[in-house]
Amino acid sequence: MDKNKLSKAITDALAQGKGKCKFVQSVEIAVNFRDVDFTKPENRLNLDVALPYSPREVKVALFADGQLGLDGRGVVDKIIQGTEIELYVKDKKLQKELLEYSLLASTLLMPVIGKTLGQILGARGKLPKPVLPNANLRDLVDRTKRSISVKTKGKYLPTVHALVGKENMPLEQLLENIQTVMESIGKTIPDHQIKSVYIKTTMGVPVKMTI
Repeated sequence: MDKNKLSKAITDALAQGKGKCKFVQSVEIAVNFRDVDFTKPENRLNLDVALPYSPREVKVALFADGQLGLDGRGVVDKIIQGTEIELYVKDKKLQKELLEYSLLASTLLMPVIGKTLGQILGARGKLPKPVLPNANLRDLVDRTKRSISVKTKGKYLPTVHALVGKENMPLEQLLENIQTVMESIGKTIPDHQIKSVYIKTTMGVPVKMTI
């Protein structure tokens, strides 16, 4: 992907959305494909991409007991002990609050979470990622805050959308984030099957990048 062409598309997209709302807009990328049948499971995209720069503010909650729970203090935003899981099963308000977090969990609690909250969290793509023994929790939390999901949705139309940042981020950071997304997609789908790429802000007009 040509860096200069991508920089121009980002700059134009930011200009299209500038001043259109009072909040800080998100910046998104849309990638359209040709000759890819996403109705076939083997062709579908379901990527977890860690970007160089966090594209939005993320709160992280950790399901953990014992030492891992102690290690999580000051590292994650919320710690949920095993004895508290049942509270989330019964309380819809707590469930709603839980969906505001990216979730991690000790491997010991993963089966319990899957059995009790799996249906609620799974339907929204919020199942926790396991914290393996001896994992560096601080690094894992950092990666979680920088990660986005790039996957096909709905009726498996030949397109994917992904959040890549905010309009107030430096151009170079947006550029690196988008390049990382495209590199990840390129490991699954060849470049010649990419039909078009658009950059847009929340309220702005999509800007087509010249490929």
